[in-house]
Amino acid sequence: MNHRHTPLFQTLAHFHNSGPISFHVPGHKNGLLFPANAREFFDSILKLDMTELPGLDDLHAPTEAIAEAESMAADFFQADHTFFLVGGSTAGNLAMILATCSAGDKVIVQRNSHKSVMNGLELSGVRPVFIAPEYDHAVDRYTNPSLNTLRKALHQHLDAKAVVLTYPDYFGKTYAIKQMIDEVHTYDMPVLMDEAHGVHFSLGSPFPPSALNLGADVVVQSAHKMAPAMTMASFLHMKSELVSKERMARFLQMIQSSSPSYPLLASLDIARMFLATMEAEDVYNITHSASTVREILHAPDNWEILPTDDPLKITLHMKSGIAAKDIAYLFERRNIYPELVTHNQILFIHGLTPFANVYPLKNAVKSVGDQLKNLDNHATIEITKLITQDIQELALSYQEMNQSPYKQVSLHEGIGHIAAEAVIPYPPGIPVILKGEQITRPHIKIIENLIERGVNIQQKDLSIRVYT
Repeated sequence: MNHRHTPLFQTLAHFHNSGPISFHVPGHKNGLLFPANAREFFDSILKLDMTELPGLDDLHAPTEAIAEAESMAADFFQADHTFFLVGGSTAGNLAMILATCSAGDKVIVQRNSHKSVMNGLELSGVRPVFIAPEYDHAVDRYTNPSLNTLRKALHQHLDAKAVVLTYPDYFGKTYAIKQMIDEVHTYDMPVLMDEAHGVHFSLGSPFPPSALNLGADVVVQSAHKMAPAMTMASFLHMKSELVSKERMARFLQMIQSSSPSYPLLASLDIARMFLATMEAEDVYNITHSASTVREILHAPDNWEILPTDDPLKITLHMKSGIAAKDIAYLFERRNIYPELVTHNQILFIHGLTPFANVYPLKNAVKSVGDQLKNLDNHATIEITKLITQDIQELALSYQEMNQSPYKQVSLHEGIGHIAAEAVIPYPPGIPVILKGEQITRPHIKIIENLIERGVNIQQKDLSIRVYT
């Protein structure tokens, strides 16, 4: 295939250039109706914001340009079929669970999965069996489940219908996923992979391999996180004899809008072209630039830079007593905006292009160091014992939760009760407490400390809903 070709984008551009007269939606009428103060920012993209007109194809039953664009993506990513998503990886994570499992089925799930995976479990009405991640002291956080934990869960729950895993994590950490995929396949179960942060793994070394190339049945990738695609533009790849493509298409049609955004779809076409046509020299220049940024951010008196498998992810781990939110605030005052701030880590993501403007970053690092002496120290948060069970089921089924009354109580009053809502710091969107999980004292201590240190979490009033 000629991967410099972008069939969907070119079809939309050709349609615009033909001078169409709109007696159809959307209401901005090819950009003619739009407030003047916003036109400067929206004008170009409105030209591509079309609907399912003749020749422009239909995302939910593609036969023309969208079908060709999805086929080219499948060819590049080495999938049997690729679906374009306009609802983010969230839509893909929901669909892959709904298409694979039915209400009451057991599903083995990584405990520190994204909230969209948890929502997919609830929507499908399955019985999740959570496998705990290991605490990696080298990076001071929970990362991935061990192969032994997965093996134990598979042996105990032979009737499970699928396994849901995350690879890589938000910080670019990977693990021996092929061994786990192979182990699951010996039970004739599909592996559903949330690979939201790994679309660029398709480029090969020095990036880790994609789970799709290692045997996963369904892989969801957020194209917009690393490739030049618009926010919410994502891929769902299938390479499986265990999961039905027809069921996947049906649930994607239910989950996604019946009026999908053509600019988002076209950006997926462009993102595939961009990745497929990158040269080895381009990759070298990008990773070399990332190394330079890592060196600039090096400040051993204040933080350390953690090891990672993805060279484009740079994580600053604060020295004891320094709150990451305070450091992030100082960077933001200098117009430097990181991707993610936890209680003790800050994630910077280098893009798929060399970073040229190094002087503002150098000045910001120096300025942050100079201002550190004016910041208050904070107590260290102990999270190593937050997850105490290797294999865990919820205290109530989702069906029971839907029929159970609940009440609002203080966090401390909630100890011993079953949570009627998840507690999710965002980002990264990984639940501290699962909906349907019994609340423990360590849970509450962690939540209070996260709130104290400025982590974005919904229970800021120190209360929580519990089942009565």
